[in-house]
Amino acid sequence: MNPHLPNPPTPPTPRSHHPADAPDADRPQRVLEILLVEDNPADVRLTREVFADGRIANHLSIARDGEEAMAMLRDPARPRPDLILLDLNLPRKDGREVLADIKGDESLRRIPVVVLTTSRAQVDVHRVYDLHANCYIVKPADLPQFIAVVRSVEDFWLTVVKLPAP
Repeated sequence: MNPHLPNPPTPPTPRSHHPADAPDADRPQRVLEILLVEDNPADVRLTREVFADGRIANHLSIARDGEEAMAMLRDPARPRPDLILLDLNLPRKDGREVLADIKGDESLRRIPVVVLTTSRAQVDVHRVYDLHANCYIVKPADLPQFIAVVRSVEDFWLTVVKLPAP
C-alpha cells in the first residue's frame, strides 16, 4: 500500500437474514386463479396468450356466459378465483347481473371484479360502480392496445395489489 493514498473503503459486512425477512421472490408462490367471463373467442384467445406469457403463475378459467360463470363460482369442487375479468354484454345472463350476484353473495363479494367491456356508456360505468366493481376498463378495438390493457391488468392486479386469501 502506498502510504500517501487513502485506504480503500471497507466493504460492508453482509447482514444475516432471517427466513421471515426473505423477499417474496424466494418463497414459492401459489398459482393465482383467474376467471375470465367472456363470450368473444378472439378476446378469450388474446387474454389467454397474454396471461400465459406473464410473469405470475396463473390458471385462467373461461366462462362463456353469465350463467356458466355463476355455476363455476358456486361449484365447491372448483378453486375460488383470485380475480374475475368480466365482460358486460354476455348471453343468457349479462355481466351486470353476474356482478350483482357476485357482490350480493357473502362468500363471493371479496373477489375483485375487473369489468372489461366495449361499452363507453356512462350509465354502464355508474351502474357497475354502484354494484361495487373494483374497476371499469373499456376494451380498445386496436389489437396492440388490447394486449397492453390486459398486460396492465396483470401487472396491477397480480403484482401490485394485495389480494384477499381464498
